[in-house]
Amino acid sequence: MTKQVIGLMSGTSVDGIDAALVDISGTDFDLKVELIAGATYPYSRELRERILAVCSGEAISMQELAELDDAIALAFAQAAQNIQNSHETATLIGSHGQTVYHRPPSRGQGTGDRGQGETFPNPRFLGYSLQLGRGAVIAHLTGITTVSNFRVADIAAGGHGAPLVPRVDAALLSHPQEARCIQNIGGIGNVTYIPARQDNWLEKIRGWDTGPGNSLLDLAVQYLTNNAKTYDENGAWAASGTPCHALVEQWLEQDYFHLPPPKSTGRELFGVTYLQQCIKDAEAYQLSPADLLATLTELTAASIVHSYRTFLPQMPQQVFLCGGGSRNLYLKHRLQELLAPAPVLTTDEAGLSADFKEAIAFAVLAYWRKLGTPGNLPSVTGAPQEVLLGEIHEP
Repeated sequence: MTKQVIGLMSGTSVDGIDAALVDISGTDFDLKVELIAGATYPYSRELRERILAVCSGEAISMQELAELDDAIALAFAQAAQNIQNSHETATLIGSHGQTVYHRPPSRGQGTGDRGQGETFPNPRFLGYSLQLGRGAVIAHLTGITTVSNFRVADIAAGGHGAPLVPRVDAALLSHPQEARCIQNIGGIGNVTYIPARQDNWLEKIRGWDTGPGNSLLDLAVQYLTNNAKTYDENGAWAASGTPCHALVEQWLEQDYFHLPPPKSTGRELFGVTYLQQCIKDAEAYQLSPADLLATLTELTAASIVHSYRTFLPQMPQQVFLCGGGSRNLYLKHRLQELLAPAPVLTTDEAGLSADFKEAIAFAVLAYWRKLGTPGNLPSVTGAPQEVLLGEIHEP
């Protein structure tokens, strides 16, 4: 039985809502997915600025938070309506929403004060992740059953709630003989390592957030152009510069890069404050703007490769890129140089849209939720068991 599902996603770059309308059939790892339509709907400038301010830690009232939640839900609902134009109406929506805060679980349980001298486990032992854009509002406005809030069930079970796409990657991009890495490069980078589809292969899948993707690059371009530009198209500006490898080595000493998986991160670490420190560190080297962008690009590439060499059971035979960073030709070139002889391709070349793979993944996760199929991989998120992901909102 084929089902038409919409997947909606906005990542840490906060550049807009990716919408994918897909036909899905099958149940679990026998899935077949066909992309019918994909489009990105930019946020209004005002809404994007409000989201970025909250992501940067700006204080807002509860009323303002509620209004922002509804404004994002409205934008997501409009994207869902628009992607269906001239197509059959979908029967299900999977909406990731917009992450505005992510805190990984604490590595040690620790204790908190219960009063009267008693203690109890530290609540920070469980992670916390907040996605805005209420699924109930999307269901109400579109008249379509909507699954949202995908991360909370994995977090409640003790996992990171991230990355959530590796099970989908395994279903759609595994290979019978070759070990592959699927590297998403959004604002933050994340990897899914998929061994050859042989004995106990599912148990050997790994995945984690590798560190900065486009986040520092985009922020640097905005800083260097006084907000006239928001990103370095094709990486052309960075390609005209020379990376400072001494700085990259210094930045790679950052604790996050050396934490063993499972691990997750976000703009809370690799955001404005981090970039400001990078710019301060670069002053001693008198870098030109192009050199700074080349060096930040090298950090993204080097952190991905360092992650593979340090934490993978073996290096992949193929690497497939997706997300906005897959269109950064200079970044792709640097990854190819550092990962040779493994070819660095895009998921387009494996039959899955590199631009809309993440949106497609949340369509699949919604489909699985309705089937009663778990969506997480404990070997990736650190949760002790598989769980159903997402809350169902009927129109």
